[in-house]
Amino acid sequence: MKFSPVLLGLSLAVAGSSLTAAQDASTSSIPAVLQITREYVKPYKNGMAHDKTESAFVAAFTKAKYPAHYIGLSSMSGRSRSLFLTQYSSFAELEKVNKILDKNPTLGADLERAGLADGDLLDQLDTAVFTYDAELSYHPHADISHARYFEIEVFHVRPGRLKEWYTNMKMYKDVMDKGNPSAHWATFEVAYGAEGGTYVCLTAYSSLAEIDQGIAAFPKVLEAAGGLDGLDKQDKIFGEAVDTYRTELFSVNPRQSYVSDEWIKSDIEFWKPKAAKATPESAATKPAAKPAPPAAKPASR
Repeated sequence: MKFSPVLLGLSLAVAGSSLTAAQDASTSSIPAVLQITREYVKPYKNGMAHDKTESAFVAAFTKAKYPAHYIGLSSMSGRSRSLFLTQYSSFAELEKVNKILDKNPTLGADLERAGLADGDLLDQLDTAVFTYDAELSYHPHADISHARYFEIEVFHVRPGRLKEWYTNMKMYKDVMDKGNPSAHWATFEVAYGAEGGTYVCLTAYSSLAEIDQGIAAFPKVLEAAGGLDGLDKQDKIFGEAVDTYRTELFSVNPRQSYVSDEWIKSDIEFWKPKAAKATPESAATKPAAKPAPPAAKPASR
């Protein structure tokens, strides 16, 4: 969603690293707890090389039939990095799932090997845990199985300015009701791992064309805000509440995601393209391969 500083529509749907257990990502409900891990990748390593090391985590979890799932995101703006979305219904569930990992030494060893290889590609890694705030959210989408992009905005609220922050968000939601009711986001407040007063919101897109639609709706949003004078009023409240904010864009990376069978079946071409090509139907129509010629003898040196 595009906006002036006051017209916010944050969207951070990332959490949990490949090493982190989580609630089944197919659950169609807004998570009460969202864990976010960022992997900052060395220049030019955020392509096939990183896909390969991350796929080792996916393979390990798949082999272990691990009940937790996560979504991997790749940056389309800002520093080269990957984000991983993991959601929990509660902190008690977070503890329960991590205990499953503690009791599986084989999985632990597989993850350690994968982590050593992955670490060679990284400059930095950090994790934060957030909690959902329904009052600051707007028509959040619980089912994100068909999301292909995430627009991410991160806000830091000034100490002692929570009243202005909530006032500004309420004003903005009222504007959206009149100017762009199709807008949607889920807002989370940091609990651990980041500076206090940090808020992130999640907006998932199935296509980047949805961003174009949001831009096209701006004239109606401006009118609903009361024109430039009304916008100026909201901007002042926003400035009193927030000292920093930024917006980033990410794409869903199926090669770095560990999702449920239900998600895979819903769009196998996206989540498992190789598996989709190797269907019985395609195998039946494929002509028989010619016998391979004898292997050539290596030249002597």
